[in-house]
Amino acid sequence: MRSGVRLGIDVGTVRVGVARSDPAGLLATPVETVRRGKGDLARIAAVAAEHEAAEIVVGLPTSLSGREGAAASAAREFAARLAARLAPLPVRLYDERLTTVTAQQRLSAGGVRGRRQREVVDQMAAVVLLQAALDAERASGRPPGLLVTPPGSRPA
Repeated sequence: MRSGVRLGIDVGTVRVGVARSDPAGLLATPVETVRRGKGDLARIAAVAAEHEAAEIVVGLPTSLSGREGAAASAAREFAARLAARLAPLPVRLYDERLTTVTAQQRLSAGGVRGRRQREVVDQMAAVVLLQAALDAERASGRPPGLLVTPPGSRPA
C-alpha cells in the first residue's frame, strides 16, 4: 500500500468535485467544488500543491453495462489535460458508476436537500469515487484504475 495524499476528481459539465485522502490512503473527505471552465485546471493544480498530492484519481463515468458515452469521453479528455498540467504527478482514471447517485442518497439521508445539496453533491461524489479507489487498492495491493498518459508523451 502506497502512502501519500490522493485527490479524487469528479468531473461534471458545470462543476468539478474535489476530495482528498488522508496521508495513509484510508479515508476520503471533501475538499471543494471547482467551477468547470477557464481556470479549473489551474485551481485543481493549486489544490494538488496545497495538499502535496501524490496521485490524482479522476472518475470515469460508464454505464452499468460498462459502455462509455459522451461523459466518459469528456472525463478522459479532462484527465489527459490534467495529466499534462501536473506531470510527473500520476493521474488515474477509475470507474465511477453510480457515484453521483450514491452521493445524493447519502446527502438526502443526512438531511441535506435542495440548493445546499447541489452545492456539495460534486464533492460528495468525489469522496465516493476516491473511497472506492482507495478500498480497491487496499484489497488488490495494486494502484486503482488506469494510468493516464499525457498527450505527446510516451507510455511507460
